[in-house]
Amino acid sequence: MGTIMVGLLVAGAVVLAVRSMIKDKKKGKSIHCGGDCKHCGGGCH
Repeated sequence: MGTIMVGLLVAGAVVLAVRSMIKDKKKGKSIHCGGDCKHCGGGCH
């Protein structure tokens, strides 16, 4: 039973991370530089 609970928690964390990455991508933020153009010189957009 404990294994199933931990598995569900890990799966939930993965789903939330992927959903956040998709939302950021739709907003125009790059996964690589996080939208911080000072850091990457604006080459990632």
